[in-house]
Amino acid sequence: MYKALLTKGLTKLDLELSDDKIDQLLAYHALLVKWNKAYNLTAVRDPEEMIGRHLLDSLSILPHIEGQRILDVGTGPGLPGIPMSICFPDRTFTLLDSNGKKTRFLTQAKIELKLANMTPVQARIESFDAPPFDGITSRAFATLKDMVDGSIHLLKPNGYFFAMKGVYPEDEIAQLDQRVSVVDCFPLHVPGEDGQRHLVKISRLAE
Repeated sequence: MYKALLTKGLTKLDLELSDDKIDQLLAYHALLVKWNKAYNLTAVRDPEEMIGRHLLDSLSILPHIEGQRILDVGTGPGLPGIPMSICFPDRTFTLLDSNGKKTRFLTQAKIELKLANMTPVQARIESFDAPPFDGITSRAFATLKDMVDGSIHLLKPNGYFFAMKGVYPEDEIAQLDQRVSVVDCFPLHVPGEDGQRHLVKISRLAE
């Protein structure tokens, strides 16, 4: 049943994934369902709803993601970080969250899904230090300004922020300063989800 929902959604997103990757995504979904009962990783309780709200929502950004080394900030239970890690095995992903329960889940998911290209890190964004990344994704950050202020030190000059948002965030875009430039804003059409979704692509300008 979940496989049919996922494959139907992938068709609507115009994404072609191998059977292995689809199986891995479903294994991740099963882990999320199982751990959510004890650890409260996501407010979405219904396993069927998780396919659209979490998996397809995360997968909808795949055509727009650029860069070899990607940081997923405030990843929670690995969204969109784990679906990206599954779909792009030749790129590396660092999944950052300050919540211990969530990072324990990420560590377990890394082991069970054999995701050698994914590294979970438990830390607050302000205190996290690493060589600058090519791209930074976020699905649940408060505002675009908060995302930029909190993590610009972790992004290469000319690298991109990829911020997942609901309605077109006109007010948030207006609050951004001259360190960055909004390159594009892609409307996302997530199968089975009614609300508006957008992906804002923001470039960090060279000094």
